[in-house]
Amino acid sequence: MEKDKLYILWTTDNKLTSLNMVLMYSLKASKEKFWKEIRLVSWGASNVLINEDREVQERLKEVQESGVIVKACIRCAENLGITDSLEKLGIELDFMGQPLTDCLKDDSWAIITI
Repeated sequence: MEKDKLYILWTTDNKLTSLNMVLMYSLKASKEKFWKEIRLVSWGASNVLINEDREVQERLKEVQESGVIVKACIRCAENLGITDSLEKLGIELDFMGQPLTDCLKDDSWAIITI
C-alpha cells in the first residue's frame, strides 16, 4: 500500500523550526496537494509556543485554512492550563495516544516527528 496521508507530530517549542519546517511544509504540502490528508498534531512544548507566539498563531491559521487538520493533545493542554486558548485558535483538542498508535500501525500514513 502506498503512503498517501501525512501525520506530523509537532513537539518542539523551537520557533525557527516550527515556522521554517513544520508550518512551512504543512502549508506547502496542503496547497500543492502532496498528500490526500494531512494531520498536524501539537503535543507538549509546541502547545506552549502556539499559546504564546502571535506569529506562530498567524501561520497556524493559514495552515488550518489550507485544509490541514490541526489537533492538540488535550492532556498536555490541561496540564499547561491552556485549553481555552488553544480552542479559541480553532485547534481540536483530543487524547492523542490512540490516534497516533493507529497511524503508526496503518501503512497508508507517513509520519514526521519534530
